[in-house]
Amino acid sequence: MEQARDLMEAGEFTQARALLDVYARSGNAEAEELIGVMYALGLGVARDDERAFDWYLRASMKGHAGAQSGVGWYYEVGRGMPAPDLVRAYLWYALSAIGGDVDAPDSLEELSPKLSVEERARAQTLIDDYRSWMYPFR
Repeated sequence: MEQARDLMEAGEFTQARALLDVYARSGNAEAEELIGVMYALGLGVARDDERAFDWYLRASMKGHAGAQSGVGWYYEVGRGMPAPDLVRAYLWYALSAIGGDVDAPDSLEELSPKLSVEERARAQTLIDDYRSWMYPFR
């Protein structure tokens, strides 16, 4: 993984992607998240919000806090999907915060005023569902 990150920093995206694919096929969440970054930013591939979201989601389901924040952002702004979904954005930002992403609390604070009491309650129900199996000890 370190070599893939070094290749990305050097702008060698094709080589980095080849390495990341090997790790991602093995279920490595960090590799999946970095492939999501590549699609989100168009690094060595055509920018594709749907594919970026999909790769972020794969990593998110494995507890990758950075990818969870990315999923939250995609839901918040609605890129790569039919419309924004602020309840799901709140869910993923909250999971990211639980997972230790340092920026997630700020995202939650900015998003909270945009949600109704009912929406926040729906988000909390989802958070409780996910937390119990994704972060059982937090």
